[in-house]
Amino acid sequence: MKLVIATFLIAISLNSCNTTIGLARDMRQAGEGLEKAAQGKQGDGGGEDMGAPTY
Repeated sequence: MKLVIATFLIAISLNSCNTTIGLARDMRQAGEGLEKAAQGKQGDGGGEDMGAPTY
């Protein structure tokens, strides 16, 4: 029973890590879009990755 609980907790923690990374990436892209809009620039922003990990 302890093994089942431990496996469940590990699975949840790994899943939340990916969720946090995805959320941070989305927030960064939204911030870049706001910054470009404030500066009056246009573009889809598709060529820059800024070193963000891709999973």
